[in-house]
Amino acid sequence: MRIGTRGSPLALAQAEELRRGLAAIHPRFRAPDAVVVTVIRTSGDRIQDRPLAELGGKGLFTKEIEEALLDGRVDCAAHSMKDLPTWLPAGLTIGCLLPREDPRDALFAREGNSIASLPQGAVVGTASLRRAAQLLAQRPDLRIVPLRGNVGTRLAKLEAGAVDATLLALAGLKRLGLADRATAILAPEEMLPAAAQGAIGIEIREGDSALVELLAPLDDPATAVRVAAERACLAELDGSCHTPIAALAETAAGEAAAGEAAAGDRLRLRALIALADGSAMERDERHGPASAAAALGRAAGLALKARAAPTFFRAAG
Repeated sequence: MRIGTRGSPLALAQAEELRRGLAAIHPRFRAPDAVVVTVIRTSGDRIQDRPLAELGGKGLFTKEIEEALLDGRVDCAAHSMKDLPTWLPAGLTIGCLLPREDPRDALFAREGNSIASLPQGAVVGTASLRRAAQLLAQRPDLRIVPLRGNVGTRLAKLEAGAVDATLLALAGLKRLGLADRATAILAPEEMLPAAAQGAIGIEIREGDSALVELLAPLDDPATAVRVAAERACLAELDGSCHTPIAALAETAAGEAAAGEAAAGDRLRLRALIALADGSAMERDERHGPASAAAALGRAAGLALKARAAPTFFRAAG
């Protein structure tokens, strides 16, 4: 088994999570050389001095890996689902989703322990338009500067005083054993996460039924439901790195609502779309059966688009 991935510490940790899962279920993958992790350097890794929105968006972190998958150099690829473009290339599909880690964002600050308590005019480093828009909506005085690189690089720049604060995904910090270094964990009410943040998707070639069978025991249904809702919302909004969009679906057992066939797991979906400077923002919240996750996400996306169009989209684009 050959797993394609980026060479960052987090990407390698995600590939290792897949390798461990395979070894736990299938004895033949326990041999030292049974699973090989192939590091593929992507355009997003090579170009670090410009925002992703200027370079073409999320596909910069997946294009070369997907090319290796399509031409057979690797058998599957482990991705952070939030980095995957809304639509996958022809011939590729998601074979399974590993159990989702905590999707919230974490704040790292030299002074202050919340967004509200950051010093007046503090410099916050982030390459995420989603984070920047939500920060500026709460604190227009903050100065946002681009900050890219792996977790270690960004934390080193913070410690060196290049920025006063930065935000990172808590899921990645947990996978790297660095969560205890965070200044604060931000509630979704304060910083709504990116769609599918914290989820690892295993991308495979369409029609690879043998691999689908191998991966099936690792597929997490709860994660699949939540990601389906969030990415459906993203798709309706034509989500990309050019537009600040956030979405978070959470499951909760409950009684069936009027008109539903039976009681079962239900979803709460919160989503937003904003202008990059935080000067305008539209939010949506809705509830529905987990069995209709994608439909719930599409409805949220359509509602946001209707409320925000047309001026909002011209400004956001």
